[in-house]
Amino acid sequence: MNILSDRINQLAESETLAMTRRSRELRAQGFDVINLSIGEPDFNTPEHVKTAAKLAIDQNYSHYPPVPGYPELRQAIANKLKRDNQLIYSPEQIVVSTGAKQSLANVILCLVNPGDEVLIPAPYWVSYKEIIKLAGAKGVFIEGKIDHDFKVTPEQVEGAITPNTKLFMFSSPCNPTGSVYSREELKAFAGVFERHPHVFIISDEIYEHINFVGHHESIAQFENVRNRVIIINGLSKGFAMTGWRLGYMAASPEIAKACDKLQGQITSGACSITQRAAIAAIETNPAESPDIKNMVEAFVYRRDLALALLKEIPGLRTNTPDGAFYLFPEVVKYYGKSFEGKVIHSATDLCDYLLDTAFVAIVPGVAFGSLDCIRISYATSENQLREAIRRIAEALAKLA
Repeated sequence: MNILSDRINQLAESETLAMTRRSRELRAQGFDVINLSIGEPDFNTPEHVKTAAKLAIDQNYSHYPPVPGYPELRQAIANKLKRDNQLIYSPEQIVVSTGAKQSLANVILCLVNPGDEVLIPAPYWVSYKEIIKLAGAKGVFIEGKIDHDFKVTPEQVEGAITPNTKLFMFSSPCNPTGSVYSREELKAFAGVFERHPHVFIISDEIYEHINFVGHHESIAQFENVRNRVIIINGLSKGFAMTGWRLGYMAASPEIAKACDKLQGQITSGACSITQRAAIAAIETNPAESPDIKNMVEAFVYRRDLALALLKEIPGLRTNTPDGAFYLFPEVVKYYGKSFEGKVIHSATDLCDYLLDTAFVAIVPGVAFGSLDCIRISYATSENQLREAIRRIAEALAKLA
C-alpha cells in the first residue's frame, strides 16, 4: 500500500542536490570526487556580517521574529532596492523568508490556481517546475537556444500567452546558463506584458551581484508592469551566505500580505540571528565592497579559464555566459558513443559516466529543461577546476 500522498509522489528530487548527495557518498567511500554540481560560492561570508551575527547572539535576539522579517531588515531591503536598483518599495511590500526558494514558493502558492499556466524560459532553475507542480498549475516552457545565449525572445513569449496564463517567471543572471538580459531586452518583455495585463512576472534576481557586463537590470524598473512584478532575491550568492538561509521578495502590498499570511502558517519568520546578520549584508554598498569585487573577479577568471580548457575538448559546444558561475555546454556529439559496454544515450548518461569514471560531478541539463546540455559550476578553486576538466577530457577521449 502506498501511504504517501500523490503530491509528494509526483514531486521530483532536486537533481542538483541528488548529484551533490552522490558525490558525498562516493567521497565517504574514499574516492577523490570533484564536485562541479553545486551552486554555491566557495568563498566565506564577509567578516562584518559574521560580526553582526555574533553581536545579535550577545544581544539575545533569540525570540520569535515577526513573520515577514524585522522592521529594520525590511527597511534595509527597501533602501537597497532604491540604492542599487532605483526602485521604490515600502517595508510593507517586502517579506523575508528562509531562503529565496521559500520566497518563490510563497509567491507561486499565493498567485496560481490549479489549471493556471505558468510560462518559463528554458533552461530554468530546477525548482521552478516542481514548485509549480505542487501548486497544481501547468508549466509552459519556452526554449532558449545556445545560439541566442539560451535567451528567449519577446515574440516567443507573446506566442505562448493564453487566457489561462497567470505567471511568467525567469532569472537574470540565469541559473543554469549564466545568461543576462539587457535593459533593452527586458523593456521589450515589458511591452509584451503591458498588452496582457492578466500576466504577473516573477523576476528571480538572486545572482544580481555576480554580473560580468555592468549594472544589473530589473524588469521592475518599467512602470507599465511594475505593479505585476515580484522581485525575488537573497544573500546566498552575492554574499556567500548559502547556509544562513535568507531570501526576500518585493511586490505589491496585496501579494506581500498574502505571502506573509502563508508563511505564518508554514515556517513563521526566518532565523532571528540570520536576519540581524542580513542587515549588515544588505547595508553593504556592492559598488564599495571588496568582498563582492574580489568574488566577481575570481569568477570571471575561472569562467575564462574553464571556457578555454573546454574548447580544447572535441565535441563540446559552449557559449560565453555574462553572469552567475555556470557553463552549460551542449554534448550531443557524444551520443551513441561508448566505453567498456556503457553507451551514452543522453546527457544524463554522460554525467553518470563522468562521475563513475572520472569522479567529477556535473548536473545533466534535463534537470533544467534542456535535454542536450550539462551544467558545470566553476565555483571552485583554480586547481580543482583544472584537474576536473583534465579528468573530463580524459574520460571523454575514451568514448568511441
